[in-house]
Amino acid sequence: MADEQNGTSGTSKEKAEATGGPQSSAETSGPDTAAQRAAGGEPPAGGEPEQTDTAIDAHVNGQTPEGGTRIPAGSTRERHGMFGVHGSGDTSGFGGLRLPGHVPAPAERPFGGWFDEFADDFGDALAERGIPRGAVQQITIDRGEITFYVRPDRIRELCRTLRDDEGLRFELCSSVSGVDYGEGVAQRLHVVYHLTSMTYRRRIRLEVALDVDDPHVQSVVDVYPTADWHERETWDMFGVIFDGHPALTRILMPDDWEGHPQRKDYPLGGIPVEYKGAEIPPPDQRRSYT
Repeated sequence: MADEQNGTSGTSKEKAEATGGPQSSAETSGPDTAAQRAAGGEPPAGGEPEQTDTAIDAHVNGQTPEGGTRIPAGSTRERHGMFGVHGSGDTSGFGGLRLPGHVPAPAERPFGGWFDEFADDFGDALAERGIPRGAVQQITIDRGEITFYVRPDRIRELCRTLRDDEGLRFELCSSVSGVDYGEGVAQRLHVVYHLTSMTYRRRIRLEVALDVDDPHVQSVVDVYPTADWHERETWDMFGVIFDGHPALTRILMPDDWEGHPQRKDYPLGGIPVEYKGAEIPPPDQRRSYT
């Protein structure tokens, strides 16, 4: 309300910088790379937190780029989705749709808005605690949100830094969720953390990429107790193992359930369901009524 009376709306410490808007550097929601550089944006270099334009395993001036977890800007892959199905009894809507997968571009300075100030404060806080900058693999800004892609073995200490540092004060972890980008994608399992600073009215995202054959990441329950049930749900649905969680058990599926239903390689049809004597087949076996 106070912001509306002052004629401003935003989430910076000074309450005068709007969230989102021109600072977005994603290819579809803000200025593209060429426009950003024309406005003064600088390409990230090796050794910086952001992903470089060079291949992850390449070396630039003797430095190994921090790399990242996303496909480089400009790359797309075909995404198979819902709707558009014809000629079958599939009433689930899966099949028929072909869309290019959107890949947000790695952000380049200046980020714009409060993002630059925050990134500098975050970097200083990491240095004070002896945490290497390489713990942050990539920074992406998309649809007015800033995302830090971080190493799975550093997520707990990064969260503790974000919570405890006086200039950051992200007191609340409002969500922990999983994503499966499907077969053929390196480090296809991702864990996404939404953090909120109630002190400075800011929101950020942390994201961790994992190999499906070794889906281990540190639990952050001892830093954010709200993550307890969220991590259990992510384990239940995606099979991500949160090392150090006090009781990593099923929360949605029965305790003896096999598999993780939201993984892309999980069978689409599911299991037959009996309801009041009527047998309901899996969605890919139902007949069409139109």
